[in-house]
Amino acid sequence: MSRTTLRRGAAALLCAALLPLVPAASVSAAPRPSALASTTAGEAPSTDLTKSEAQWIDANTVVWKVKATGATSQQLVHAKNGGISVVDGDLSGQGQRIRLGAAELTDAQKAKYPHLKDFPAFTVDPRDRGMARASLRGQLIATQRDENGALVAATGVQTAGVLDALYGKAASGADLGPVFHRSTPTLSVWAPTARTVSLELELEAGSGKGGKAGKSAKAVRTVPMRRDDRTGVWSVTGKRNWTGASYRYVVQVWAPTVQKMVTNKVTDPYSTALTTDSARSLVVDLDDPELAPRGWSGLRKPTAVPLRDAQIQELHIRDFSITDSTSKHPGEYLAFTDTRSDGMKHLRELADSGTSYVHLLPAFDIGTIPEKKSDRREPGCDLPALAADSEKQQACVTEAAAEDGFNWGYDPLHYTVPEGSYASDPEGPQRTVEFRKMVQGLNGAGLRTVMDVVYNHTVASGQDDKSILDRIVPGYYQRLLEDGTVDTSSCCADTATENTMMGKLVVDSVVTWAKEYKVDGFRFDLMGHHPKANILAVRKALDALTPARDGVDGKKIVLYGEGWNFGDIADDARFVQATQKNMAGTGIATFSDRARDAVRGGGPFDEDPGVQGFASGLYTDPNASPANGTEAEQKDRLLHYQDLIKVGLTGNLADYTFTDSQGRTVKGSDVDYGGAPAGYAAAPGDALAYADAHDNETLYDALAFKLPADTTAADRARMQVLAMATATLSQGPSLSQAGTDLLRSKSLDRNSYDSGDWFNTLNWDCRKGNGFGRGLPPAADNQDKWSYGKPLLTSAALTPGCAQITGASAAYQDLLTIRTTEKDFGLATAGQVQDRLSFPLSGKEETPGVITMRLGKLVVVMNATPNAQSQTVPGLAGNAYALHPVQAAGSDATVKESSYERKSGSFTVPGRTVAVFSHR
Repeated sequence: MSRTTLRRGAAALLCAALLPLVPAASVSAAPRPSALASTTAGEAPSTDLTKSEAQWIDANTVVWKVKATGATSQQLVHAKNGGISVVDGDLSGQGQRIRLGAAELTDAQKAKYPHLKDFPAFTVDPRDRGMARASLRGQLIATQRDENGALVAATGVQTAGVLDALYGKAASGADLGPVFHRSTPTLSVWAPTARTVSLELELEAGSGKGGKAGKSAKAVRTVPMRRDDRTGVWSVTGKRNWTGASYRYVVQVWAPTVQKMVTNKVTDPYSTALTTDSARSLVVDLDDPELAPRGWSGLRKPTAVPLRDAQIQELHIRDFSITDSTSKHPGEYLAFTDTRSDGMKHLRELADSGTSYVHLLPAFDIGTIPEKKSDRREPGCDLPALAADSEKQQACVTEAAAEDGFNWGYDPLHYTVPEGSYASDPEGPQRTVEFRKMVQGLNGAGLRTVMDVVYNHTVASGQDDKSILDRIVPGYYQRLLEDGTVDTSSCCADTATENTMMGKLVVDSVVTWAKEYKVDGFRFDLMGHHPKANILAVRKALDALTPARDGVDGKKIVLYGEGWNFGDIADDARFVQATQKNMAGTGIATFSDRARDAVRGGGPFDEDPGVQGFASGLYTDPNASPANGTEAEQKDRLLHYQDLIKVGLTGNLADYTFTDSQGRTVKGSDVDYGGAPAGYAAAPGDALAYADAHDNETLYDALAFKLPADTTAADRARMQVLAMATATLSQGPSLSQAGTDLLRSKSLDRNSYDSGDWFNTLNWDCRKGNGFGRGLPPAADNQDKWSYGKPLLTSAALTPGCAQITGASAAYQDLLTIRTTEKDFGLATAGQVQDRLSFPLSGKEETPGVITMRLGKLVVVMNATPNAQSQTVPGLAGNAYALHPVQAAGSDATVKESSYERKSGSFTVPGRTVAVFSHR
């Protein structure tokens, strides 16, 4: 998921793919009038128990926006079995009361809960503090009464803070899920608010190790679980024959969303294996030798590349092979073991050129894909027969979208089990074996593996069938708003990673993927929705992994994520977030959108998609869009874009000093990016550069909208490579969406998360085209741009052939090779970058559309203009330079026309070309 220029991007629209959340039950309340104004800020008193406006933040403190006076009393009311409502202006039952006295929040409490610092506070009467633990295991209401005992206000109570205070420290060290000791399993679940928890176990007489099911009849029985009152963990130790059995937890608990005591049958949030469609968890030991592919224990990985040097390909598992006729396992994990497929051949080429990591879009258990092929429905139209600009393809794809086999996967159901739809058989732990084979296949191709992880939200909450965490400890794992409803600023049901046990789940899950699946890196979706402390805890836990004890070197595992600052937690409203500015200096990278927007032009949600940028012809090759402004405005904007790109080339360093396009001496942090500093990194590796990713239009499609309509296919390919070069040749890591080097198109779809295989096609064979002209993209997210896109989809200039597709890839691979073999592109400190990297022609006389960078003994000229440009660097006069040997021997004939005049120090580069010169 990504963001807009100011906030975020396609993430907001992913909700369309999700099942609606279960709404809170409607409770009729008719409070009798009271003359006492009880709530703050002029709000009317409320007795709506479907809301939870009081918050119990630690063992002894409650905050609630009610005005307490000498004539009022406040109390918590606990009903063990629930059943209390408001009838005729009063509670329908008495319950047990916990007295509250007026108080003030301490400085420490205000620091921990900054969003509550102005709330009225109350302290639990010392005489009633012994009731706290029991009161959390049933219905809990906050009430205020007047001096006559009349009910003035009543609400439910949010309890995450007090649960952390009473149980968090003790429970944070607990082993949860299935844990094996000498082949004997113990199953444990944290459920401190539950009345009872038992285990529903389904055994088969023929069940064997690793979950290989026999043919005998299944026997289901309920097994009691024991509660540890110190931790709130319920557990049961089974027998060896439980291995392979399926199970669910049976949790009796108060559910505020439906205002009653419920009995939920729920899978294990710490599941290690699942049955088809995640119906039941499986008692599986990931250390079972039968789940290890041949060679797994001695797997030899490619040499670890430091994050600052990482070159990353972002890839969707199904996209990779589903349309590859040379793959024996289309759409599956095992496609990465098909060494002779076109896809694997291309990945090896990229690895040989310098790509070091493959970043896999979500591969954990996804809540929105039918796992059995027989349960899926694919589009029923003859899609290839339809016109390139037709609306029919998108209508047909959309009709089947909810039941087909495609989704980006940002719909987490179980965080630590591989997705079943990518397995040859989703039933049982076979998916574990095949995921491991995928890792082996990628490692064997010279590529380390990154997982895209999505801990910031769940696919559902409340009593929804796809809600897991919230049906075990209601109201704890999800982030709640002031009224107790679930925050959805991520687009979905946000998780409260600031709470101890949700934070623990993140750490435990990541460590499991690292140890048991030998994953080499993690990309955190919407990382800015996590506390910085949570991500640093992940880093600390990984750093503790050693080859001798754990089979992996955790210090070599890379971490990066989306550090966007938006939503209800923006600007550190609840905690110090893992945002771009806050993560600087941690060694954990954040995506940098600064240069991305400058390269492409405008932002991903411009009303007119024709707004141009550095690599799309702004000022130097203008299109007909009025959104670009006057010629003078275009020039000014282009020069500012060039400053943003220069900052990007330094690794987005905040303190890097250079001369900007106006002739001023500035730091990276002085350059403006929509009101924020462009430079925010403390060291190379803090910022991750990219020109496109899965969010928003592909780079090719963005350039289709922005380049002049008559731009030839050959010139479009050159601008594509130039755009990619701004990321590839920057300090720090860079990422590219799979297929971008092959001019990949999604037929102008700006949000293809549920657009099926048709619009997400990834062709490794250039004879199949690049995916452009497959019909107008799905209406839900694209219809407002159809009028711009329709005339493009039938244009011959926008339909590249093999010469352009393979040529672009070859040129990109040459740049990759230069980037990864020239040490000065991987400088380790900000000081080294300041000393060795400069922009000698930056200033008032700077050429619009051209950036010249000096890097040690290299000179890089990025010429985005249509014509050849000469760049004279007086300080280099008399020095010997020549086109870099990689480009001189490469397949791009145009870049070979570049030249250098020694006497004057003048570099001449053809239009739409990036040339790297080396000192001889």
